[in-house]
Amino acid sequence: MNPHWRNPGAAAALAALTLLMNACALPPLGGTAGTPAPVATGGVPAGYYRVNPGDTLSRIAAAFGQRAQDIAIWNQLPPNATIVAGQVLRVAPPPSFAPSVQQPLSPAPAAAGVAMPVPVEPTITFAWPARGPVLERFVPGKSTGIVIGGVAGEPVKAAAAGRVVYAGTGIEAYGPLIIIKHNDTVVTAYGHNSKLLVKEDDAVTQGQPIAEMGVDPHGVAGVQFEVRSGGKPVDPLPLLQR
Repeated sequence: MNPHWRNPGAAAALAALTLLMNACALPPLGGTAGTPAPVATGGVPAGYYRVNPGDTLSRIAAAFGQRAQDIAIWNQLPPNATIVAGQVLRVAPPPSFAPSVQQPLSPAPAAAGVAMPVPVEPTITFAWPARGPVLERFVPGKSTGIVIGGVAGEPVKAAAAGRVVYAGTGIEAYGPLIIIKHNDTVVTAYGHNSKLLVKEDDAVTQGQPIAEMGVDPHGVAGVQFEVRSGGKPVDPLPLLQR
């Protein structure tokens, strides 16, 4: 994505919600794979999350598209561990991590240099979260979303019905951010808002205003919109209704 929308010199760091960035790990929302992991504000490195009051393992896992039991394993915690505010947890798999459950069979590998598309649940229909020009496009392997331009203060809307799993301002690189979970595998993220209109655990409907559009440090108004299916970044453009 445009460096205006991420920490200088590195992929967009979700200071509280970033995932470990390397070729073997899942790239973060808004990030670029293959770059050194940045250190977030407050000394929390990329790939880790500082627990906030009221957080649970299951809520944190949902926000990252991970399984609560895996996060417990990565942090050497019992499955039903109680976490406390201020605790720092690994939220991205270590390079040596192998999933504990059998993964679905993958389609035949693509030719070298060609990215395979990531399927999204066919039952989900996405609407545009804002109407405006696409300022930044999705680039497989390099970015994980798009930037839709607009006017500061205009509504940012939920692309599909779901439940808010993150709504906060603790991610410096994203500004006020909202993440919505639509089912067990699909989430959408909306970054760089000026004001949040929903809170965590709120149920939202498609087209419901969830935030007001903000601007980047250079005064360019827009929303950073991202889709993940099974924890993998998906190009939002083919999924959005015309």
